[in-house]
Amino acid sequence: MGQFAYRTEAAIADLCLRKVMKVMKEDDPSKKLLKIIDFSEKLSRGSYTGAGFANARKAVSDPNSRWMRWMRRAFNEVDENILHTHFMNIAYRTGIWGIRQKIRLINEHGCNIPSLILFDPTTACNMHCKGCWAAEYGNRYNLDFETMCSIVDQGRELGTFIYLMTGGEPTVRAKDIIRLAEKYPDCCFHLYTNGTLIDDAMCEEFRRLGNISVALSIEGFESETDSRRGEGSFSKALETMDRMKRHKLLFACSICYTSANYKSVTSDDFLQLLIDHGCRLIWYFHYMPVGAGAVTSLLLNKEQRAEMIERIRFLRSDESEMEIFPADFQNDGQFVGGCIAGGRSYFHINANGDMEPCVFIHYSDSNIHEKTILEALKSPLFMAYHDGQPFNKNHLRPCPMLENPEYLRKIVRETGSKSTDYSCPEDVDTVCARCDAYASQWKDEANEMWQEFGPEHPLGTEEHLKTVAAKQAELQAEYADSRKKEA
Repeated sequence: MGQFAYRTEAAIADLCLRKVMKVMKEDDPSKKLLKIIDFSEKLSRGSYTGAGFANARKAVSDPNSRWMRWMRRAFNEVDENILHTHFMNIAYRTGIWGIRQKIRLINEHGCNIPSLILFDPTTACNMHCKGCWAAEYGNRYNLDFETMCSIVDQGRELGTFIYLMTGGEPTVRAKDIIRLAEKYPDCCFHLYTNGTLIDDAMCEEFRRLGNISVALSIEGFESETDSRRGEGSFSKALETMDRMKRHKLLFACSICYTSANYKSVTSDDFLQLLIDHGCRLIWYFHYMPVGAGAVTSLLLNKEQRAEMIERIRFLRSDESEMEIFPADFQNDGQFVGGCIAGGRSYFHINANGDMEPCVFIHYSDSNIHEKTILEALKSPLFMAYHDGQPFNKNHLRPCPMLENPEYLRKIVRETGSKSTDYSCPEDVDTVCARCDAYASQWKDEANEMWQEFGPEHPLGTEEHLKTVAAKQAELQAEYADSRKKEA
């Protein structure tokens, strides 16, 4: 598609979006939204699946449904410029224009092309959390502003308009990030942050630009968060949420769940707390035993992981009333066809410039200072991902490390990739040995669950969901009682 056609189509998408934003303020927007969805499906020309549009129609058909309430809260509480910019950059530029570009380049180059890129501006951090190397390594590695611009320039050529940042603490580089967002208004920048450096002035900049959002890291309630991040960290996190809410920013929470906190961070009480403080999305991440200090006892056992899968699917079903959307990086593999790393949907660039297939897989054969992104995507390591995906037909076992460690061993050995761990480079056998027992005990349970939550019924059958709903009510009552006794 030429630039004239792109600008014309973008203008049409912009008009549709402005119409949606206006309609959402009406008492009953359902009928008009259904017409807009019909038009959007025609505009997409196959970029999205029919199932996606069918789900959108279902979500808006009832003006009193939970998802309509969730949407209306967002449209009423988030700044219009932020909503408009994010929808244009994600729904149109990424979801329609970007996917067409991605398909064309995949056919041309025969490699993975990412929809988003995750990179670390710095290893520096202002906190000293248990089990994190960032405080020890300090300001040792940084991507300079020119390199970050090069990443975005190269990404835009590939049709990539979403950039996630972690670290270290990305807001240590807030001035450069704001410059980057200002230079590339057609891209979205999502920061995984502890939130302690986000003050009113930074919030105003985020609101002015419209293309920066935040995922605030939190470990659970006060005891869980403060035990890892230091005394007062929980109250600071809530203060930051309230500040972002006052400034009408778009933000999520980022939560690593373990055998110790998975019940807490998915409980009704905790979710309602996040909702009350303005959070609308949660990114859940399964604990990964990566790094010399990794504690394998924090890995969930098979019963706990099965419970986590049921809980998240329940929270997204019509049986739940919680007005928050949870995504589970590990257990949602079935909705994205398994592993999304290696550039299939995303890849990671660390603060030293090493291009890694995944933020949890610290091996690389390419560096951004020596190769282009496209050259890295064609490198032996990334092509091994391309050729091996999916690593398991059961998408409840998607990862080549956690659930299929034999694959990561094979990939690293055959491609000659080197460890990129900052503090203690590790042999791949050492890393995978931490996952062997876990993968073995999860295998049979996952295969059994795949019969319930497989491709035909990803949320479970209606009958099964009713059983799950009753079970969830009992579990939440038990958890609430246990918290009262502890208090």
